[in-house]
Amino acid sequence: MVGKEGRVTGKIGPGLVGEVMVVVRGGVEAFYAHPTVPDEEFTVGSIVVIVDFFPPRTVYVSRALG
Repeated sequence: MVGKEGRVTGKIGPGLVGEVMVVVRGGVEAFYAHPTVPDEEFTVGSIVVIVDFFPPRTVYVSRALG
């Protein structure tokens, strides 16, 4: 999971549990998402990179480069 890109489908930010969709095992799955930097925000549609993964469905993300 770490290093995969995902698309934000629920706003991620301080005090919020956001959501990202990630391509996994030939399909797309939803994961609960938190920002790696506590005060960072990601709006719906943003592309993010998974920095840390806590099974079964929680990821920490940062802004995708590019």
